[in-house]
Amino acid sequence: MHSRAPIDPEPVAESRRERKERTRADLLHAALLLLKDTSFSSLSLREVTREAGVVPTAFYRHFTNMEELGLALVDESFRTLRQMIRSARAEANAEHVIRRSVEILVHHVHEHRLHFRFIARERFGGVNALRQAIRNEIRLFSSELATDLARFPYLNAWSTEDLQMMAGLIVNAMVSTAEGILDTPIDRPEVEDEIVRTVEKQLRLVALAAPHWRSAGSAPAA
Repeated sequence: MHSRAPIDPEPVAESRRERKERTRADLLHAALLLLKDTSFSSLSLREVTREAGVVPTAFYRHFTNMEELGLALVDESFRTLRQMIRSARAEANAEHVIRRSVEILVHHVHEHRLHFRFIARERFGGVNALRQAIRNEIRLFSSELATDLARFPYLNAWSTEDLQMMAGLIVNAMVSTAEGILDTPIDRPEVEDEIVRTVEKQLRLVALAAPHWRSAGSAPAA
Protein backbone atom coordinates (compact mmCIF):
# COMPACT_ATOMS: atom_id res chain seq x y z
CA MET A 1 0.00 0.00 0.00
CA HIS A 2 1.43 3.29 -1.11
CA SER A 3 1.57 6.13 1.37
CA ARG A 4 0.10 9.39 0.32
CA ALA A 5 2.36 12.29 -0.47
CA PRO A 6 2.06 15.05 2.11
CA ILE A 7 -0.37 17.74 1.08
CA ASP A 8 1.00 21.26 1.14
CA PRO A 9 -0.93 23.46 3.49
CA GLU A 10 -3.11 26.05 1.78
CA PRO A 11 -1.43 29.46 1.55
CA VAL A 12 -2.52 31.78 4.29
CA ALA A 13 -4.74 34.47 2.84
CA GLU A 14 -3.36 37.97 3.00
CA SER A 15 -5.05 39.86 5.79
CA ARG A 16 -6.81 43.15 5.24
CA ARG A 17 -4.17 44.94 7.25
CA GLU A 18 -1.37 43.40 5.16
CA ARG A 19 -3.12 44.39 1.93
CA LYS A 20 -3.50 47.93 3.21
CA GLU A 21 0.17 48.15 4.20
CA ARG A 22 1.23 46.73 0.84
CA THR A 23 -0.92 49.22 -1.07
CA ARG A 24 0.52 52.09 0.95
CA ALA A 25 4.06 50.87 0.24
CA ASP A 26 3.19 50.55 -3.46
CA LEU A 27 1.97 54.15 -3.56
CA LEU A 28 5.14 55.44 -1.89
CA HIS A 29 7.37 53.42 -4.21
CA ALA A 30 5.41 54.53 -7.26
CA ALA A 31 5.87 58.16 -6.25
CA LEU A 32 9.62 57.63 -5.80
CA LEU A 33 9.93 56.06 -9.25
CA LEU A 34 8.11 58.98 -10.85
CA LEU A 35 10.13 61.52 -8.85
CA LYS A 36 13.33 60.20 -10.38
CA ASP A 37 12.72 62.50 -13.34
CA THR A 38 10.42 65.20 -12.01
CA SER A 39 9.75 67.43 -9.01
CA PHE A 40 7.11 66.68 -6.42
CA SER A 41 5.12 69.81 -7.30
CA SER A 42 4.71 68.44 -10.84
CA LEU A 43 3.47 65.04 -9.69
CA SER A 44 -0.24 64.25 -9.85
CA LEU A 45 -2.31 61.85 -7.78
CA ARG A 46 -3.50 60.04 -10.93
CA GLU A 47 0.08 59.48 -12.08
CA VAL A 48 0.97 57.91 -8.73
CA THR A 49 -2.08 55.63 -8.59
CA ARG A 50 -1.58 54.56 -12.22
CA GLU A 51 2.06 53.67 -11.50
CA ALA A 52 1.03 51.81 -8.32
CA GLY A 53 -1.72 49.90 -10.17
CA VAL A 54 -4.58 51.09 -7.95
CA VAL A 55 -7.66 53.21 -8.56
CA PRO A 56 -7.49 56.89 -7.49
CA THR A 57 -10.10 56.38 -4.76
CA ALA A 58 -7.78 53.85 -3.06
CA PHE A 59 -5.24 56.65 -2.53
CA TYR A 60 -7.50 58.36 0.01
CA ARG A 61 -7.56 55.28 2.24
CA HIS A 62 -3.89 56.03 2.96
CA PHE A 63 -3.27 59.74 2.44
CA THR A 64 -5.42 62.83 2.73
CA ASN A 65 -3.68 64.50 -0.19
CA MET A 66 -0.42 64.52 -2.15
CA GLU A 67 1.30 66.69 0.45
CA GLU A 68 0.71 64.03 3.10
CA LEU A 69 2.23 61.43 0.78
CA GLY A 70 5.27 63.68 0.32
CA LEU A 71 5.70 64.05 4.07
CA ALA A 72 5.52 60.27 4.44
CA LEU A 73 8.34 60.00 1.89
CA VAL A 74 10.45 62.46 3.89
CA ASP A 75 9.90 60.44 7.07
CA GLU A 76 10.67 57.17 5.29
CA SER A 77 13.83 58.65 3.75
CA PHE A 78 15.33 59.71 7.08
CA ARG A 79 14.08 57.13 9.58
CA THR A 80 16.42 54.25 8.86
CA LEU A 81 19.45 56.45 8.29
CA ARG A 82 18.88 58.23 11.60
CA GLN A 83 18.75 54.91 13.45
CA MET A 84 21.93 53.65 11.77
CA ILE A 85 23.89 56.84 12.40
CA ARG A 86 22.73 56.82 16.02
CA SER A 87 24.27 53.39 16.51
CA ALA A 88 27.56 54.62 15.01
CA ARG A 89 27.61 57.59 17.38
CA ALA A 90 27.46 55.21 20.34
CA GLU A 91 31.13 54.41 19.72
CA ALA A 92 33.51 55.98 22.22
CA ASN A 93 36.35 56.59 19.75
CA ALA A 94 35.92 59.77 17.66
CA GLU A 95 38.01 58.44 14.77
CA HIS A 96 35.87 55.32 14.57
CA VAL A 97 32.68 57.39 14.76
CA ILE A 98 33.80 59.43 11.74
CA ARG A 99 34.77 56.43 9.63
CA ARG A 100 31.73 54.38 10.58
CA SER A 101 29.29 57.25 10.02
CA VAL A 102 30.68 57.93 6.55
CA GLU A 103 30.53 54.21 5.69
CA ILE A 104 26.89 54.07 6.79
CA LEU A 105 26.02 57.18 4.82
CA VAL A 106 27.63 55.95 1.59
CA HIS A 107 26.01 52.53 1.88
CA HIS A 108 22.62 54.06 2.64
CA VAL A 109 22.79 56.42 -0.34
CA HIS A 110 23.47 53.47 -2.65
CA GLU A 111 20.71 51.36 -1.10
CA HIS A 112 18.16 54.20 -1.22
CA ARG A 113 19.15 56.32 -4.20
CA LEU A 114 15.55 57.21 -5.06
CA HIS A 115 14.91 58.47 -1.53
CA PHE A 116 18.04 60.59 -1.49
CA ARG A 117 17.40 61.99 -4.97
CA PHE A 118 13.95 63.00 -3.78
CA ILE A 119 15.41 64.69 -0.69
CA ALA A 120 18.16 66.44 -2.66
CA ARG A 121 15.63 67.90 -5.10
CA GLU A 122 12.92 68.82 -2.60
CA ARG A 123 15.33 70.36 -0.09
CA PHE A 124 15.10 73.48 -2.24
CA GLY A 125 11.91 72.52 -4.12
CA GLY A 126 8.61 74.23 -4.63
CA VAL A 127 6.51 72.59 -1.90
CA ASN A 128 6.98 74.53 1.32
CA ALA A 129 5.73 71.73 3.63
CA LEU A 130 8.33 69.32 2.25
CA ARG A 131 11.15 71.88 2.47
CA GLN A 132 10.24 72.52 6.08
CA ALA A 133 9.99 68.80 6.91
CA ILE A 134 13.43 68.12 5.39
CA ARG A 135 14.88 71.10 7.24
CA ASN A 136 13.40 69.77 10.50
CA GLU A 137 14.89 66.31 9.91
CA ILE A 138 18.34 67.79 9.28
CA ARG A 139 17.95 69.98 12.38
CA LEU A 140 17.01 66.88 14.40
CA PHE A 141 20.18 65.18 13.17
CA SER A 142 22.22 68.17 14.34
CA SER A 143 20.51 68.34 17.74
CA GLU A 144 21.02 64.64 18.43
CA LEU A 145 24.64 64.89 17.34
CA ALA A 146 25.23 67.96 19.53
CA THR A 147 23.91 66.02 22.53
CA ASP A 148 26.29 63.15 21.80
CA LEU A 149 29.27 65.48 21.27
CA ALA A 150 28.81 66.87 24.77
CA ARG A 151 29.91 63.55 26.28
CA PHE A 152 33.47 63.87 24.92
CA PRO A 153 35.87 65.15 27.60
CA TYR A 154 37.06 68.29 25.82
CA LEU A 155 33.57 69.21 24.60
CA ASN A 156 31.63 68.91 27.84
CA ALA A 157 32.58 72.49 28.74
CA TRP A 158 31.32 73.89 25.44
CA SER A 159 28.20 76.02 25.27
CA THR A 160 25.06 74.59 23.67
CA GLU A 161 25.42 77.14 20.88
CA ASP A 162 28.93 75.98 20.01
CA LEU A 163 27.98 72.31 20.17
CA GLN A 164 25.14 73.04 17.75
CA MET A 165 27.56 74.89 15.48
CA MET A 166 29.99 71.96 15.37
CA ALA A 167 27.17 69.47 14.80
CA GLY A 168 25.88 71.65 11.97
CA LEU A 169 29.27 71.60 10.26
CA ILE A 170 29.37 67.81 10.43
CA VAL A 171 25.80 67.31 9.21
CA ASN A 172 26.23 69.81 6.36
CA ALA A 173 29.37 67.97 5.23
CA MET A 174 27.47 64.68 5.19
CA VAL A 175 24.52 66.16 3.29
CA SER A 176 26.91 67.56 0.66
CA THR A 177 28.59 64.15 0.45
CA ALA A 178 25.28 62.39 -0.18
CA GLU A 179 24.44 64.84 -2.96
CA GLY A 180 27.90 64.43 -4.45
CA ILE A 181 27.52 60.65 -4.55
CA LEU A 182 24.16 60.99 -6.29
CA ASP A 183 25.76 63.12 -9.02
CA THR A 184 28.66 60.70 -9.55
CA PRO A 185 28.37 58.41 -12.61
CA ILE A 186 28.06 54.77 -11.56
CA ASP A 187 30.98 53.85 -13.83
CA ARG A 188 33.33 56.34 -12.08
CA PRO A 189 34.03 54.75 -8.67
CA GLU A 190 37.26 56.74 -8.36
CA VAL A 191 35.22 59.96 -8.21
CA GLU A 192 33.15 58.61 -5.33
CA ASP A 193 36.31 57.43 -3.55
CA GLU A 194 37.65 60.97 -3.72
CA ILE A 195 34.39 62.38 -2.33
CA VAL A 196 34.58 59.96 0.60
CA ARG A 197 38.24 60.77 1.28
CA THR A 198 37.45 64.47 1.24
CA VAL A 199 34.59 64.27 3.73
CA GLU A 200 36.62 62.07 6.08
CA LYS A 201 39.42 64.66 6.02
CA GLN A 202 36.92 67.47 6.62
CA LEU A 203 35.46 65.67 9.62
CA ARG A 204 38.90 64.84 11.02
CA LEU A 205 39.87 68.50 10.69
CA VAL A 206 36.79 69.50 12.69
CA ALA A 207 37.65 66.87 15.32
CA LEU A 208 41.30 68.02 15.53
CA ALA A 209 40.36 71.68 15.86
CA ALA A 210 37.71 71.06 18.51
CA PRO A 211 40.07 70.75 21.54
CA HIS A 212 41.52 74.17 20.74
CA TRP A 213 38.21 75.96 20.53
CA ARG A 214 37.13 77.95 23.56
CA SER A 215 33.45 78.58 24.21
CA ALA A 216 32.62 81.92 25.78
CA GLY A 217 33.10 81.70 29.52
CA SER A 218 34.91 78.36 29.48
CA ALA A 219 38.55 77.52 30.13
CA PRO A 220 40.82 76.39 27.25
CA ALA A 221 40.96 72.61 26.75
CA ALA A 222 43.97 70.84 28.15
